[in-house]
Amino acid sequence: MKAVATGDDGATGDQTATAVVDAVMDELRTGSDASDSTEPRDSVVTASGARVAGDAERTRFIIDLSRSLSFSTSALASPDRVIIDMPEVSFELPPEAGRHGRGLVKAWRYGLIAPGKSRIVLDLSAPARLDKSFVLPAIDEQPARLVLDFVKTTQEAFLSEYERPQSLEAAAPKGDRKGIGPDSRSRPIIVLDPGHGGIDTGATGVDGIHEKVVVLEFAKLLKKKLEEKGAYEVLMTRDDDRFIALGKRVEFARHAAANLFISIHADSAPQHHVRGATVYTLSERASDVIAAALAKRENSSDILAGADLEDEPDEVADILIDLARRETKSFSILFAKTLVSEFESAVKLIKNPWRSAGFRVLKAYDVPSVLVELGYLSNKHDESLLISGEWRERAADALVASVDRFFQPRMARGQ
Repeated sequence: MKAVATGDDGATGDQTATAVVDAVMDELRTGSDASDSTEPRDSVVTASGARVAGDAERTRFIIDLSRSLSFSTSALASPDRVIIDMPEVSFELPPEAGRHGRGLVKAWRYGLIAPGKSRIVLDLSAPARLDKSFVLPAIDEQPARLVLDFVKTTQEAFLSEYERPQSLEAAAPKGDRKGIGPDSRSRPIIVLDPGHGGIDTGATGVDGIHEKVVVLEFAKLLKKKLEEKGAYEVLMTRDDDRFIALGKRVEFARHAAANLFISIHADSAPQHHVRGATVYTLSERASDVIAAALAKRENSSDILAGADLEDEPDEVADILIDLARRETKSFSILFAKTLVSEFESAVKLIKNPWRSAGFRVLKAYDVPSVLVELGYLSNKHDESLLISGEWRERAADALVASVDRFFQPRMARGQ
């Protein structure tokens, strides 16, 4: 990788080359074609869309591709830019693409810089560190996607960050990204809760598969991926086909002193066209009619399974517990929003994917908790995805990335 160019008054050879490259890029940006390319047209990857999301602290750049490709990143200073090099790409983007950025990416441009080689240049509004970069393969109705996440940093850190190569091969799993490695004594405890089990089968798919089976298999995969990070202790409320009362699931998380509780489900709906993932947090007042109906069904699991319900107080008077509940709710919402952000690039989401309702399984007052509906078994297409190994890998990777983002500040502080 080329070293970062400095902003000294005397132009260096690298700076002169950079100016030439920028001039060529600007010319390409305004409409020159790739007629000199030696690449067969049917083998060229097509870029069909691109967008920038986030804010001045964390920004994500996404470009939609016809299929996966390899890429590498480098950077230049004065002004600060990030360079993405890749094999030839046919950019079928609207004329205004790249003129306006967002957050840490001020603007961007693209084009063919040599036969068989394309480049994207991101102009930064402030020094930024490349937090992670990866390619998601095309699946379902989603195109392949090149994704780069940036976080704000200092100018000194920006220069040192790009003194070493940054590259990933196509479709590199998210588990291969930069690790977060606290020692085992400070590892956060994550409890995964596969919904239903035993006599309580949960929803039944169009082709007869039971929710309890789908979510258990997904939870096992997610546990494996989280443990491979070496940063977390991962527990499961059940790892086989057994019934566990909702209250016992909450009790399990609290007894384990869990730092995060993720309940995993796969819903059904009367309308068979409804599909997509949803993330729920606890609220005494449901966000919508669908969330209220779902909470009612999930909360009746104990009754359907014939369990004896213990008396549980609706309200806890202790002011300290009330304060803990408020803080826990804030952390639960933070994780839910983080998960929705990661899911947006990985799987299909339902409209308004973050919702809330009074789920009993989320009522641990001191454990941040979310309930994830992976999709709808009542929709044939969702059902086929939920049993697809490739889809499960993609969804589980997004969840792992969400967990990393959620715990990153804490681990950075050494807590």
